[in-house]
Amino acid sequence: MPKSIRPKLPRVTRPKLPGGYADHPTSQVSWKYVEERLTASKQYWMCSVRPNGRPHVVPRWGVYLDGKIYYDGSPDTVHARNILKNPSVTVHLEDGWKAVILEGASAPAPKPSRALAQRLVKAYRKYAEDGYNPDPHQWDGGGLYVFTPRKCLAWTVLFEDPTKFVFDAEEE
Repeated sequence: MPKSIRPKLPRVTRPKLPGGYADHPTSQVSWKYVEERLTASKQYWMCSVRPNGRPHVVPRWGVYLDGKIYYDGSPDTVHARNILKNPSVTVHLEDGWKAVILEGASAPAPKPSRALAQRLVKAYRKYAEDGYNPDPHQWDGGGLYVFTPRKCLAWTVLFEDPTKFVFDAEEE
């Protein structure tokens, strides 16, 4: 089985927060911690933008693999129609105390290679107890989407360890 593709590690900085939020942070969140949270998560809250500018938020099942979040669904959903017009998406995990917030772009994924499809199916096993077990050929005709992060904000205690991860130099 091919090894996973190791994405380029993000640059680590501090987010610019208003005074009084985190004036004297004492630590940083590690990217490893963020990746563990993204991998284990069963709910990813995704916010896309409708053509008229209104936001649309929806919880999605998905998997974090190779530095991206893969998720599937009908092209007829509001979310899928939105990203065709505007690929800008924000993803937030459910926990607001130990936050992981990603900004990036989402798009329909091409038909996955056999190896990638098998890895996706394996990662999707976290939903087996919920009755979802995709087949490796499920996405042959489409219905698979991929979110690529440009930046991430994370903390376990906001005033102690707010951390910003930047993947794209334009997102400074």
